[in-house]
Amino acid sequence: MLRALYTSASGMQAQQMNLDVIANNLANVNTTGFKKSKVEFQDLLYQTSRAAGSEAGAGNQIPTSLQVGHGSRPVATAKNFEGGELYQTGEKMDLAIHGNGFFKVTMADGSDAFTRDGGFKFNNSGGIVTNDGMPVTSFAGVTIPSTATNVSISPDGTVSLTDQGVTSTVGQITLSRFANPAGMESLGSSLYRATLASGTEETGTPGLAGMCQVQQGWLELSNVKVIEEMVNLIKAQRAYEINSKSIQAADEMMSMSNRLRG
Repeated sequence: MLRALYTSASGMQAQQMNLDVIANNLANVNTTGFKKSKVEFQDLLYQTSRAAGSEAGAGNQIPTSLQVGHGSRPVATAKNFEGGELYQTGEKMDLAIHGNGFFKVTMADGSDAFTRDGGFKFNNSGGIVTNDGMPVTSFAGVTIPSTATNVSISPDGTVSLTDQGVTSTVGQITLSRFANPAGMESLGSSLYRATLASGTEETGTPGLAGMCQVQQGWLELSNVKVIEEMVNLIKAQRAYEINSKSIQAADEMMSMSNRLRG
């Protein structure tokens, strides 16, 4: 019975983390380019009282084992990089990615990070930056003069501008992708960092060699589905409640046992 208390407690702790992840998903339902997460669980160590296949006498073998588990634990928060819906903004520097890919940015410490949030802006020198002012490496070498009257970005990433009535090509966007994007580390601010688990960064021109394309004037919504998360929330609540009832039942059984001893 004492074991049941700790086993149920492990289930409650696991569901607390599950609830935290669901709450974070719901909190970011309107965050551009946000990717939802889910908690993955594992069962804990088993105590084996009788092993399957052991001798039962007279040449007989025990067909099934007698084992008792010790609860569960969360082992991973898996990111789901399924694409979110696109919505049209009409802004020249809003870009959405069709498919598996990322924009590359340079963080304040000089390291690289990756994002699906294509809501870009101009800095005071005409460079392309994120909402936090980080340079967008995917636009390397592209500078938009203040006199430009129009900026056009084609699905293949070609950047053109019209300045003093003359239209010219000023650069090319490159995108990055990974074999296992779920293995990337979340940094916050819609940024991710590559890890050994994500694989080596592959760069390329949008639309070529299997690389996805970009869409100017559009942004990618969060891929969080509110109804799905509400169902998950109810499931987590019920699992937490059931584990708490297991603790209550174990406590009552221990109380009854103590009264019998008395």
